[in-house]
Amino acid sequence: MRWALVKVAVAVTVMVVVAFAVPLGLVIKEMARDRAFTNAERQAAAIGPTLSITTDRAELERAVASTQAGAYGRMAVHVPAVDEPGGTGASTGTGTGSSTGTGTDTSTGTGTEGLPLEIGTRRAAEEDLRTVQRIGRASIAEVPGGFALLQPTALSQARIAIVEIFVPDDEVSNGVDTAWLVLAGVGLALVVGSVAVADRLGLRMVEPAQRLAYAAHALGEGKLGARVPEEGPTELRSAAVAFNSMADQVVQLLANERELAADLSHRLRTPLTVLRLNAASLGEGPAADQTRSAVAQLEREVDTIIRTAREAKPQTVAAGPAGGCDVSEVVRERMDFWSALAEDEGRTARVAGIGGPVRIPVVRAELAAALDALLGNVFRHTPEGTAFAVDVHNGEDAVIVLVSDAGPGIADPRAALARGNSGGRDGSTGLGLDIVRRVAESTGGDVRIGRSVLGGTEVRIWIGLDGWRSPDEPRGHRLRRRRRRAAEV
Repeated sequence: MRWALVKVAVAVTVMVVVAFAVPLGLVIKEMARDRAFTNAERQAAAIGPTLSITTDRAELERAVASTQAGAYGRMAVHVPAVDEPGGTGASTGTGTGSSTGTGTDTSTGTGTEGLPLEIGTRRAAEEDLRTVQRIGRASIAEVPGGFALLQPTALSQARIAIVEIFVPDDEVSNGVDTAWLVLAGVGLALVVGSVAVADRLGLRMVEPAQRLAYAAHALGEGKLGARVPEEGPTELRSAAVAFNSMADQVVQLLANERELAADLSHRLRTPLTVLRLNAASLGEGPAADQTRSAVAQLEREVDTIIRTAREAKPQTVAAGPAGGCDVSEVVRERMDFWSALAEDEGRTARVAGIGGPVRIPVVRAELAAALDALLGNVFRHTPEGTAFAVDVHNGEDAVIVLVSDAGPGIADPRAALARGNSGGRDGSTGLGLDIVRRVAESTGGDVRIGRSVLGGTEVRIWIGLDGWRSPDEPRGHRLRRRRRRAAEV
């Protein structure tokens, strides 16, 4: 593309230079010719007053010598003879051309009357001179070494004298060669400049296109971090923006797939917890040991799948009002499930705040998975007989779900809340809190860990209702009221 632009620029510039420089050069040539002949006409006109006064050779020679053309030998004057009936053009008295004192006088004037008079060097042909005398207009005749301007001048007795000005070839073309060289230099400079500009423009277009191609190849090879700088012309910037958006979407889709695999694997931990507790009550024996070993191995495999799959930020789309769920209904359902196991272990379970329906913008399955993750952590990380409770607080713009227990608590809540802490670091409670955090953050809320009134751990799920209630109220007011209610709880 780059060289194609350069070639196009060269072709267009050459056409423009030819279209303008050639006519301009011809105009300059014509102007030089006109200037030379105008100067010759001015010099021919300078001898006109003298011819109108006298045709004396001496006077005319002095007048010719005083002009520039005459000084350089470029001027010639052609005066025709006087035509008189019955004579040869000479005027005589009664004598023989001498003065004898008898009153007989021969008057010859200048001694040139009746004879053709030529002053200077004639270069024009005789035929050209006769033609100018006949038509009475100035004419230009081509002569060896240049041109001859033949300017007619009217004399007395209907005679026409011709003033000849020689114009050399170098004077006719004076400055033309220099003008052509200047035009050629300007044209060459324009071509070189157009090449440079086209090359820069081509580079400005080609480099973003090359970066886009390299990024596309890199993305195709699995380098998900490949991005394109949003630079260059408008069209290429739009292409770069579209590519980056596509790459982000691909990364997000892969992250969602990994998150889905992690979530599905994590949801297996709830029945695995039940199996593990039931296996613990089987007593002693080879079959019981094998069952407990298999359950432990299955738990390890599920944890491995979760750690392998969950490598990116989880992403959950909050459900709209029509796609939400009833917190009270989900809490009752999950507590019914866990109550049987709690009874077997001697745990006291308490539920509060589920007397009426409480709608939230969370998919039912997501909320159930979050509750199962928290309740599973209670059974996993607290001794048998430890009491726990689930409380639901329904506010104007937020719903808070509290899961608390009377266990030993969490020594480092910040480490437990660290995103992606899957058990490989100190303070981890597994990956359950990642699911809980995702549910809360999908609504604009968050998750906090503190000390419960039962003496153990309290996990607070803050589910935002922004946009569900009082949509006309400014967002800032709703956020401030939400935090105030959370602080009161």
